Amino acid sequence: MKYLVTGAAGFIGSAVVERLTAQGFDVVGIDNINDYYDIALKEARLVRIEHPNFRFEKLDISDREAIASLFESEKFDKVIHLAAQAGVRYSIENPHAYADSNLVGHLNILEGCRQTKVKHLVYASSSSVYGLNEKVPFATEDSVDHPVSLYAATKKANELMSHSYSHLYDIPTTGLRFFTVYGAWGRPDMAPFIFTKKIINGDTIDINNNGDMWRDFTHVNDIVEGIIRIADVIPGRNDAWTVETGTPATSSAPYAVFNIGHGSPINLMEFVETIESELGIVAKKNFRGMQPGDVYRTFADTQDLFEATGYKPQVSIKEGVAELAKWYKDFYRV
Repeated sequence: MKYLVTGAAGFIGSAVVERLTAQGFDVVGIDNINDYYDIALKEARLVRIEHPNFRFEKLDISDREAIASLFESEKFDKVIHLAAQAGVRYSIENPHAYADSNLVGHLNILEGCRQTKVKHLVYASSSSVYGLNEKVPFATEDSVDHPVSLYAATKKANELMSHSYSHLYDIPTTGLRFFTVYGAWGRPDMAPFIFTKKIINGDTIDINNNGDMWRDFTHVNDIVEGIIRIADVIPGRNDAWTVETGTPATSSAPYAVFNIGHGSPINLMEFVETIESELGIVAKKNFRGMQPGDVYRTFADTQDLFEATGYKPQVSIKEGVAELAKWYKDFYRV
């Protein structure tokens, strides 16, 4: 079994590669190693893998010819597509980066899967697609037609593009809506990393919406477990399915969408207090209003993923924050 993992130098991608190679699979990883955040961190993630079953290529998914050539030469069995331009706020500042990576890049991956008859494409969507939804927990049967950031809109577009390819070409595709992933080797642009860094350095942390926010923080180990499990659950056709009787997360085509989260959101202030307790430092705080593109609450209904795979998160917030803090202090030698 040969896997392609896109975004292999990323937070989740590198962890997925580690798990797949440990299980004996052959893995080709690609990443463009852009400077959206610290390149040295991305390179360090790749160094830690160092497995004979893993080969890395520096490649941009928006490069149509290069991606087509890769698929043709490698003949992948399965693809785990995690590469994307991430970040809600950055999409407000630099929208074209999202069109290049998240739209053109996703199309190139779909085309590669079509041309080489890949057995299963698993790709990253996002909890941000729920946008203005207020009903909680967020369920895949809910409408996701009102995103509040361009990033979220591109992720919704990825789901639609995938469905069209599943319908037209019988390509099995599964989208995973990630909910606030955190842990060791995490992204420097996300709140758990930012809070940890600033609290250690004695800098002031910004608390959005005056702390009245809720996030379904999910440890990366749980995310990886869910990805690996769902890769083996290949959706099939269902000719009995109809729009009227089905849900937006299912189809007559070999297509599925799942939430992947912890399923138990906590208040932002509780998360900050957990970091403070672990570090033994009280944070300097700047309370401010809601920021553009932010949502008040994320909360994953993961029942359908559990039914499909047996997925159940195992890492508590206390355990996850302790691991993040230890890694940060070790990696940055503080």
